[in-house]
Amino acid sequence: MPTPRVAPSFLPARFARHQPLVLIAALSLLLAGCGKGDAPAAGAGAAPPPPEVGVVTVTPGDVGLVTELPGRLEASRVAQVRARAAGILQKRLFREGSDVKAGQPLFTIDSAPYAAAAASAKAGQARAEANLAQATALAERYKPLVEANAISKQEYANAVAAQKQAAADVAVGKANVQTANITLGYASVTAPISGRIGRSLVTEGALVGQGDATELAVIQQINPMYVNFTQSASEVMKLRAAMASGQFKRASGSDAASVLIVLEDGTEYAQPGRLLFSDLTVDATTGQITLRAEVPNPDGQLLPGLYVRVRLEQAQASNAVTLPQQAATRGAQGDTVMVVGPDNHLTPRPVKLGPVQDNKWVVLEGLKAGEQVMVDGFQKLPRGKPGDPIVVKPVPWQAQGAAKSAPPATAAAKP
Repeated sequence: MPTPRVAPSFLPARFARHQPLVLIAALSLLLAGCGKGDAPAAGAGAAPPPPEVGVVTVTPGDVGLVTELPGRLEASRVAQVRARAAGILQKRLFREGSDVKAGQPLFTIDSAPYAAAAASAKAGQARAEANLAQATALAERYKPLVEANAISKQEYANAVAAQKQAAADVAVGKANVQTANITLGYASVTAPISGRIGRSLVTEGALVGQGDATELAVIQQINPMYVNFTQSASEVMKLRAAMASGQFKRASGSDAASVLIVLEDGTEYAQPGRLLFSDLTVDATTGQITLRAEVPNPDGQLLPGLYVRVRLEQAQASNAVTLPQQAATRGAQGDTVMVVGPDNHLTPRPVKLGPVQDNKWVVLEGLKAGEQVMVDGFQKLPRGKPGDPIVVKPVPWQAQGAAKSAPPATAAAKP
C-alpha cells in the first residue's frame, strides 16, 4: 500500500489541497513577466517626423544694383601760392594747417624796391602831364594866329603834333604807374582761393621769386571733395546692354541714384554724394573707365589722397528678389534653389542669378511671389535616391544673430 503524500511543511494544512492551482498561477505570472521583456516596443517601426527647415517667402520688386569700386579722394580745388615778386621773404602771416579766405595776406616780401619804382613811375606821369599842358596851351595859342596868317601852317602843325605826343607820354606814364603798383602789390602774397593751407615751403629771410615764381605753400579746398574711381569697361558695356534690352532700368534721378563712401575701417560715410561725370575714353593699359563724384565734407573728415570704396547705384532690376547666398547652389548645369511646395514637398528650381548685393543674390528669373525658398536645414534632409520625394516642415528663417521676436524673413527688393 503506497505511502500517502504529505503537504510541505512551509504551507498551511488547509492549502495543501489547493497546491496545483497555486503552482499554475505562479507559473503564469512568471511567463507573463518574461513576455513583457521580449515584446517589441510600440511604435518602433513608425516613420520619423519631417525635418524642420528655414524658409523665406518670395516678394518680387525693384532691386537697386549697387556696385562697389575702389576710389581715391581729391580736393575740389588746389592752388599753389607762389612768389610773383623777387625779394627777401620778411614774414609769414598764417598758421600752418589752418583755413584761409581768398585774398587773405599770407606772406610779405621786401617791398622797398617796388615802392621806389612806383614813386618813380608816378613822377614820370606827372612830368608827362606837365608837358601835355604846355603843348596844349601852345597849340591853342597858334590856332587863331594861323587863321590870320600870322604864323605859317607848318608851325601850327608842329604844335598840334607836340600836343598829341605829350598826351601819349601821359598814357605811358599812367601805364607805368599801374605796372609799378601791381608789382608792389605782389610784395604782399595773398590767398588765391579759400581753403585749407598746408605747411610753409619757405622760411623768413629766403630769397624768393628770383628767376622762377617760387612755390611758397599749397591751398586745397576740401569742401566739397572729389572722389575719382574706375570701373571695368566690360561691366559698363554689360550694364548698358541690359538696360537697352529692358532687363534693367536706369536708376531714378540721375546716372547714379546714390553715391556712398566706405572708409578704410569699413564704416560708411554719413554724407551721400552725387556722380558728376563718366569719362568717354577707356584707359588702353587697364581697360577701365574713370568716374568722378562730389561728396560734401563740412567737418573736414575726408582728406585728399585717402583711398576709399565707392558704392553707387547705376541701375535697378525689375521684378527681382534677393536671397541669402546659402539658399542658391551654383553648378555647371546652372543655378538652383530648393522650393517648398504647398504640400511641403521639397523641389529643386532653376533660377537666373544676377549680382551680389549685401551678401545676397539678386534673383532675376525663376521665382514667383508667395513661394517659399529653403535657406537652411540642408544637413537635416534624409539621404535617399535621387528623385525620391522629400517632405519637410517649413519654419520662418532668421539670420544669424537676429532676435527671436523678429518678423519672418521675406525675400524682397531692397528698400
